[in-house]
Amino acid sequence: MRIYVHIGPDSGSSDRLQRVLDAKRDQLIGQGVLYARSLGARNHTRLYLAVSDPENVDSLRYNRGYIAADKQQVLRDDVARQLQAEVDRHTPDVLILSAHQLGSSLCTASELKRLRAMLLPLSDDIRVVAHLDDPARMLVQRYAGQLIDGRARSLDLELGCLTAPSFWDAALATRPAPDPQAGQFSEIQGACYWLDFQRLQTFWENVFGLGSVTFRNIRPEQFYSQHAPKELQAAFGIPRSFGKSDPEDMPTAPSASWLTRSRMFNDAVLRLLAQKKVILPRQLWRKFLGEIKTHGAPIQPGSLQAVSGYFAEDIALLCQTHDGLDPHLMAPDQPTHNWQEADPTRGFRPTQYLMAFRWRINEATKEELANKSADLASLGAAPAPENGADANIDAQLSPVARRVLPPLAKQNFAKLQTSVFAPHNRLGVIDEEASAPAYSAIKTRILPKGSSGNVIVGCMKNEAPYIIEWVAYHRSIGFDSFLIYTNDCSDGTTEILNRLQDMGILQHRNNDSWSGNSPQQHALDNALSEPVIKNADWIAHIDVDEFVNVRCGNGTLADVFDSVPDATNIAMTWRLFGYNGVTNLADAFVIEQFDACAPKYCPKPHTAWGFKTMFKNIGAYGKISCHRPNKLKKGAEHKVKWVNGSGTDMTRDALKNGWRNSKKTIGYDLIQLNHYALRSAESYLIKRQRGRALHVDRSIGLNYWIRMDWSMNRDVTIQRNLSRMQAEYNRLMTDPVLLVWHQKGVDWHHAKAVELHAMPEFEDLYQQALALDLTETERVAFALALDMEN
Repeated sequence: MRIYVHIGPDSGSSDRLQRVLDAKRDQLIGQGVLYARSLGARNHTRLYLAVSDPENVDSLRYNRGYIAADKQQVLRDDVARQLQAEVDRHTPDVLILSAHQLGSSLCTASELKRLRAMLLPLSDDIRVVAHLDDPARMLVQRYAGQLIDGRARSLDLELGCLTAPSFWDAALATRPAPDPQAGQFSEIQGACYWLDFQRLQTFWENVFGLGSVTFRNIRPEQFYSQHAPKELQAAFGIPRSFGKSDPEDMPTAPSASWLTRSRMFNDAVLRLLAQKKVILPRQLWRKFLGEIKTHGAPIQPGSLQAVSGYFAEDIALLCQTHDGLDPHLMAPDQPTHNWQEADPTRGFRPTQYLMAFRWRINEATKEELANKSADLASLGAAPAPENGADANIDAQLSPVARRVLPPLAKQNFAKLQTSVFAPHNRLGVIDEEASAPAYSAIKTRILPKGSSGNVIVGCMKNEAPYIIEWVAYHRSIGFDSFLIYTNDCSDGTTEILNRLQDMGILQHRNNDSWSGNSPQQHALDNALSEPVIKNADWIAHIDVDEFVNVRCGNGTLADVFDSVPDATNIAMTWRLFGYNGVTNLADAFVIEQFDACAPKYCPKPHTAWGFKTMFKNIGAYGKISCHRPNKLKKGAEHKVKWVNGSGTDMTRDALKNGWRNSKKTIGYDLIQLNHYALRSAESYLIKRQRGRALHVDRSIGLNYWIRMDWSMNRDVTIQRNLSRMQAEYNRLMTDPVLLVWHQKGVDWHHAKAVELHAMPEFEDLYQQALALDLTETERVAFALALDMEN
C-alpha cells in the first residue's frame, strides 16, 4: 500500500480538495483508494493533533482539550488504532491523508518522526504531497486566515525575515511560546516559515527520505471547477477518473482595510486576555471580527514583490525538479507599490469596539465558567477535580508538596508535566558537576591614564560579611574599579567600604539622602556623573549577592570579550542558587558554601531568567537601570550589538527594553550571573528583616524563598576561581583595619540572627522555609500560584 500525506500548506486549496475527496469517498474505495474517515470527515485534524510536540500547544489542541501529554497520548493511540482498523477493513492500494496543518504548523523534526512512526506499521511506502503557489499569493491567503484566528502582527513580520540568512529560521524565531490562557498560540502569531519551499522539501525529506516530497501547483480555476478530480487523480496516483465534482465559487479576497482592523482589534484583545481575567471563546472572537468588517480593495500580492523575489531562484530550481510545478503558474503578480498596511478607515479605534463588546465578553466568561468548559486557572482559581484528577496529581507529588501546595499550584504542577515551561537542565554543553583545574592567576592590569577600565557599580545595605569576598572575586577575574552606594547601614558595611576606598580598591558614596522610587535607582542616576563611570571601558550593575561567572577560557572578562569581539552589551543571565542545606550563617566563602541551583532551562517563574547587563561604555544609552542600560539615544541603534550568555545575538529582543531571557534568547555557555539570593537560612532571615534596595515597598516573605531556593541541580564551575580569589582575599585582609571591621560585621550578623530567632514571626518563617523541600517542578508550580510581589 502506498500512503500519500497531503500537507497543504494552503488551507483554502486543501479545503477544496478535501471536500471533493469526501464527496467521492465511496467511489474511491471501489478503485482501491481509501480517503480515511477516522481522522476526520474532511481535514484530518486528529492526525495533526496526535503528532504535534506535547509542548507546542496550538489553538486546536487547546480548544479540543488535548493540552496534557497524557490526553494527547490517548488521542495518538486512538488515531493509530482506528486508522489501522480502517485499513484492515478496506485493504486499499492507496491511502490518502490530508491536513493543511501538517505543512503549515509542524515545525520540528520530532513531530515528523512521530508522524512517520505512526504510519510505518501501515506501510513504509510514504509520499508527501504539497500544493504551492507564488509565495506572495500564498502569504496573502495565509495572513488573512491567521488574522481570523487572532494574529496581532502585520506582514512586516515576514518582510523582516527577508533580511535574515535563513528565512525559515528567522520566521520560526518569531513564534511566541504558547500561552493558551492568554489567547497566544505560536502558529497564529508566528511568521509563515513554510514559504521557504526549498527548506520545506528538505525538512520533510530529512525524515521521510530523499525524493519522497512532490510539489504541485495550486490552480484555482481547476480546483473550484467541476474538473477538480483530475488534479486529485494526478496528485495521488488514482488509477481511473472518478467523475466530475460540483463546482464552487472561488472565495472572495477580504479587504485590506478589514485586515488592518482585524489585526488592530486582535492586538487589543490579546492585551486584555493577557490579564487573565476574562475568557473569550474563539467563535465569539471571530464574530466580533465579522462585525467590524469593512469593504474595499484586497491586498495586492504584487505589493509583496520582495517576497516573490527572495524565493525566485529556489522556485525556478523546484520547477525543474517537480513535474507538477509549472513556472508560468508559479510566476508572481505584476509588481506594484511596496506593501504598506492599509488605513482601517473611518477613524477606527479598536479599544472603542472592545469596550462595546466587553459586556458580551463578560457574559461569555460567566457562561464558560458555569459550564466548567474553561480553564479556571486563568482567573487565579483552581478548577474542581474531575474523575479523580486531584488524587492523580497528589500521587505524583512529593509528601511535602502534597501537604503545602494550594489547589491552584497542584493544577499548575499537572500542566507543567507537558508544558514548554517545565524546568529541566538539558541546556548547554558544560558539565557543571565535574571538577576541573583551577583557573590561573591573572596580572593586575595597567590601565591607560584616565581610564577606569571594567567597572562594577553596586548598591549595598548591611552586607558586611560578604563584601571582601565579593570584591576579591571580581578583582581576580578582571574588574578594575568599583563604585558602591550605601544607605542606612548599621553592620559595618560603611566602614568596610570606606577602608577599601582608602586602600584605593573602590569608591564609596553615601546614599542616605536618596529620593524617588528607590535608593538603588537614585544611586544609578547619580553614578552617570561620576568620573569612574564616565571613563569606564565596560560597566556592570550587580549586587553583592551576584557573582559574574565566566565559563570560558581562563574564566576572565578578557576571555568573554575575546569570544564576542563585536558585542557591546552582554546579558548575564541569573542562575539562582539555593541555601544548599546551610542553616547557620558562617564566615565562609559564599561561592564555596553554595552550589545547589536552579536548572538552566527554567522560564518560569519570571525571576529565574532575569539578567543583568555588562555593557560597553560607548554612549548609546542615557540611563543605567537595575538590569540594563536604558533610554537608547537617537541614532545609536546601529552601534549596539547585544548578545546572550552564549554569545548569540539577541539585539532585536533587547535593544530598547526587557530584562529577562526567553526560550529564544537564553544562554549560559560563556558567562552567567550566579545569584545567591538566600545564602544561608539565617542570612535569609536578616535579608527578610532588612527589606529591599529596589522595591522598598515590598517585603521579602516566604514567597521569595519559594522562588529563590533551588536544590535539585549542582553547578561548581565558579569554584575554579577559589585559589586566585583566596590569594586576593588574603592580600586585602592583611590590612588590620579591614580585618577588624569584617569581624565586627560577622559578629553583628550573628547577633542579629539570634535576635530574629527569638521573634515568633521570624522563627516561624524560618521553620516554614526549611520545611519546603520541593522538586523543581513543584517549586515552579507553587511560585506561579503565588503573589509575585513578595
